[in-house]
Amino acid sequence: MTSILKIPITNQLLNDLPASELNAFMAECETVELAFGEVLFQPADTVSHVYFPIDSFISLIAIIDADNRLEVAMAGKEGMLGTSIVLGVDEAPLLALVQGTGTALRINATRFQQLLKKSPVLYQRLNSYIYVVMNQLAKTAACNHYHRIEARLARWLLMTQDRASSDQLQLTHDFLAMMLGVRRAGITVAAIALQSRGLIRYHRGEITVIDRPGLIEASCECYIEDCALYTRILTAL
Repeated sequence: MTSILKIPITNQLLNDLPASELNAFMAECETVELAFGEVLFQPADTVSHVYFPIDSFISLIAIIDADNRLEVAMAGKEGMLGTSIVLGVDEAPLLALVQGTGTALRINATRFQQLLKKSPVLYQRLNSYIYVVMNQLAKTAACNHYHRIEARLARWLLMTQDRASSDQLQLTHDFLAMMLGVRRAGITVAAIALQSRGLIRYHRGEITVIDRPGLIEASCECYIEDCALYTRILTAL
């Protein structure tokens, strides 16, 4: 579906593409509004569309069973949803849940695959992005096993803030517990600890980041390493 886009392109994977590639891509895109809590894909769904968030962001969640879910990655303006299509697989591996309301560029998966054959710069950039995501998934698994809840909470709050571009984050205890794979009581203790240090303010499902440098210091080293990896692999392209 083709539409006239009325907003600037701020998705970092699309920025600075050669004009020929960007024009061909944009001609096939439509702008969509993503609502908080909207499910874009369930695991094993056929991926019908690929999304490039602009000011929205999406949680990628592994479902263990009916009672246990774990957020393993996010996709915001730095990335995309639908990496399996780049690999030639049309099956969604994870639950894709909109965590941050906003806009995204959406393109039909079949048309996207066809465009990639004629878009070498975008194709290389997306391969590099997939490498970054694979690295971050592995690091998240290790982080969840070895690092303290307080440091992991600080990391995920920073990651969320980066994609929300706001100091105010709408995050309930239940969602935070799912993000980190811990009990609500553990989240409460960790949030109180960060609040007592003057790093955040938490009230009724809303977290305000007060001291970002302090929150970076409180987080595990995974956050800084994630940012450095993205810069090293993708910024130079």
